[in-house]
Amino acid sequence: MKALCMLHLACLIGFSAARTREWAHHGAPMFADLTVQEMKAVRSYLHGIPEMKLTDARSKTMERNSILLMELHLPKKHEALRALDRGQARPPRQARVIIQFGNQTTPNITEYIVGPLPSPKSHEVRTFKGKKPVQFESRPITIVEYDHIENLLKRIATQAYKLLFETTGGFSYTNCSNRCLTFSDIAPRGLDPGERRSWIMLQKFVEGYFIHPIGFEVLVNHRDLDPEKWTVEKIWYNSMYFDSVEELIEKYESGEVEKLKLPDHNDEDLYSTYIPRGHSNTPTNIHGPKLVEPQGHRYSIDRNFVEYAGWSFAYRVRSSAGLQVFDLRFNGERIAYEISLQEAIAFYAGDTPAAMQTKYIDAGWAMGTSTYELAPGIDCPEIASFVDLYHYFDTDKPTRHKNALCIFEMTTAMPLRRHFDSNFQGGYNFFGGLENTVLVLRTTSTVYNYDYIWDFLFYPNGVMEVKVSATGYIHATFFTPNGLHYGTKVYDYVLGNLHTHLIHYKVDLDIAGRDNSFETIDLKYVNFTNPWSPNHFIVQSKLHRTEHKTERSAAFRFGKKFPRYVHFYNPSEKNKWGHQKGYRIQFNSHAHSVLPKGWREEVGISWSRYPLAVTRHRDSEATSSSIFTQNDPWEPAVSFEDYIRNNENIVNQDLVAWVTVGFLHVPHSEDIPNTATPGNAVGFFLRPFNFFNEDPSLASKSTVIVRPGQDGKPKVQRWTPEVVGHCVTDKPFFYNGTYAGV
Repeated sequence: MKALCMLHLACLIGFSAARTREWAHHGAPMFADLTVQEMKAVRSYLHGIPEMKLTDARSKTMERNSILLMELHLPKKHEALRALDRGQARPPRQARVIIQFGNQTTPNITEYIVGPLPSPKSHEVRTFKGKKPVQFESRPITIVEYDHIENLLKRIATQAYKLLFETTGGFSYTNCSNRCLTFSDIAPRGLDPGERRSWIMLQKFVEGYFIHPIGFEVLVNHRDLDPEKWTVEKIWYNSMYFDSVEELIEKYESGEVEKLKLPDHNDEDLYSTYIPRGHSNTPTNIHGPKLVEPQGHRYSIDRNFVEYAGWSFAYRVRSSAGLQVFDLRFNGERIAYEISLQEAIAFYAGDTPAAMQTKYIDAGWAMGTSTYELAPGIDCPEIASFVDLYHYFDTDKPTRHKNALCIFEMTTAMPLRRHFDSNFQGGYNFFGGLENTVLVLRTTSTVYNYDYIWDFLFYPNGVMEVKVSATGYIHATFFTPNGLHYGTKVYDYVLGNLHTHLIHYKVDLDIAGRDNSFETIDLKYVNFTNPWSPNHFIVQSKLHRTEHKTERSAAFRFGKKFPRYVHFYNPSEKNKWGHQKGYRIQFNSHAHSVLPKGWREEVGISWSRYPLAVTRHRDSEATSSSIFTQNDPWEPAVSFEDYIRNNENIVNQDLVAWVTVGFLHVPHSEDIPNTATPGNAVGFFLRPFNFFNEDPSLASKSTVIVRPGQDGKPKVQRWTPEVVGHCVTDKPFFYNGTYAGV
């Protein structure tokens, strides 16, 4: 009878696991990015509404109504959970669409929710929390606007042709063949809301032009929708300011301005190129080590649904911000509903006006759309599964980004765990070990000069890692002696400007259910009489737990002591040993604040005040930033501070952790030509903390145990094929374990 009951229980568990997996798979399409067909259907629907008067996004006039961006509009969480947890019908898919209405008396930016997909029939206006209006001037810059800026720069450069030609040793902006100038524009575009004034610096258009400034910067007012009314407000040349191009040229010709003469660089000694130079001791006739999968993939991908070693999740790449995962489960239990990149900023300092003004807020450049093709063997291993991504931003048709996301399993070349149990007599009692493999979900964003590599990593012991690695070109300005207070001279006339990278993530944890609580754990010294030697005292550490009951209590400021452990748990669910099931966030970061609290642009990035802030989940608090913050950080459409201002109760509630990681980068000569990834990676871990009864990686059959046999020969116990495969080694595993004097 007992055996029959156990069999029945096993059947129920198996059925429950299969059903859970089926529901997760069923729900994954809710989070999939818009398809090409859906994008085209939404465009066709909106262009068919006469009163909108929509025209092509690439039409040359600025006074037009056009679609700026289109991406998936996520369902409300409670609606999504009905599909994920009960197998009910998925809510209808919808698109979020940003339209810029420039062809009207009062231009505006309006967001719409359009659906249902794939055949939209209705639309409604989407507003931000508090119904904050979006300034038309806060819109991202478009290709058409860049074309008009280019035309203005051509006129400026034509006026200053002699100056530019003599300064650069023969470079010009027009009629230049292979000795051309280009430009980089700076944001935010102004000093107050409603402005659209951009500092633009000229550079030599060579490979890696980002680090070839020529010392010519111009402030352009391009607020008016008629480009003929745009004006030049300031010129900066050789550390001097001028009110017009004419003033600069007059003083240049009269000798009142010291003339610059930049050194020339031919293709052979171009310092910004990737072409190898210098001596290397590495053999060039053989390739380095490569990843292999002897018997093929151990993970599965079905559209945007991924399964691996107990893990399952859905993913998307949001056009405005980037990589996201949803419904993250381990062995069928949800760990998190959403883990998503929200924002990336790089705030600079410097001596030139462009450097002073540079405060990049990358969602404002549609960071998620800058996911370009990944190179096999460099960006991802050759064995990776590559996925195309599709975006609709500043375009008239969907744009395909081939092989822009990759998924692969890799070995870390580090055991997940191991132990050598010595007998202290030249032998051993046993050796046990488990190789550490991890699944990686990766994409990149190349926003102007910097390349961000975004990774989500899934380990077999229930640990997830979120990581960003920074590489690409530094943002460089023209060298001045005073610039050494703000950076490092990295080449002739080139200053690498100091800057701080901050990355913001949303982590919507659902630990054993939606109702969670949050505590911090620190240590306190205790001093007491030694019970087995009363004449002595014991001083040791003792756990000190603090339950945080409100949002304000759980918002930790930079500059203040940060707790040793931050722990999210379910008060009603316990593991076998009586502990509340939980996960903790472990930081790998060197972040700090970038501006004083409340100082002008800091208002738009109020999330950057906190390495960690915990809030109660609200569908109205879906993101911590917006695509409009870059060009209006002073009165942002999304203010993260509003999320914690009401100081809601967070005990036994659906909680969201908002995580900020980052690092200070003081450029150095080794950043030429590029910043390298080692030492420039930050992120955080999600680690189980009494969530399981024991290490769940015990289920892995890759474990190897070696014990000495009675005949003195090692006895190997393993659960995978004895020989890995000819592409790795054709020899079976061998281990001796003895040690002796020689």
